[in-house]
Amino acid sequence: MTTLRILSEFFDFPLEGQVLDAALGMHGAGGYRAQCGLVEGALMAVGIIGRRHGLADDQVVRLCYAFAEQFEAEFGSLLCLELRPEGFRPDNPPHLCEELTRRAIQFDVAFLGDVLHRKGKERNGQAEDE
Repeated sequence: MTTLRILSEFFDFPLEGQVLDAALGMHGAGGYRAQCGLVEGALMAVGIIGRRHGLADDQVVRLCYAFAEQFEAEFGSLLCLELRPEGFRPDNPPHLCEELTRRAIQFDVAFLGDVLHRKGKERNGQAEDE
């Protein structure tokens, strides 16, 4: 949920209460160590931003795929099991994922900023390689 909240503030899109409710257990599937919440929150943001900018469903799906592929290349995995191998034990130090979270948010902002930049160029009739 942290990722989704930060991205909503950075890219200025509101989050409805129901979306936040749905995101409650997204930290490795409730601590199960499945897909990381840092990934899930960003994927939700891709969908929200994509829809706000008029992207078709298939374009959003392709962007989600591209995000996952690039995130995995950058961080080595999409799974908490691998990103946070010690899991979610009560004796973990506080803020165990702070550095990973910071790096992931920077990655997300760059990815989404690039998507919006390209979308803006398309809207203005400019070629992508200009």
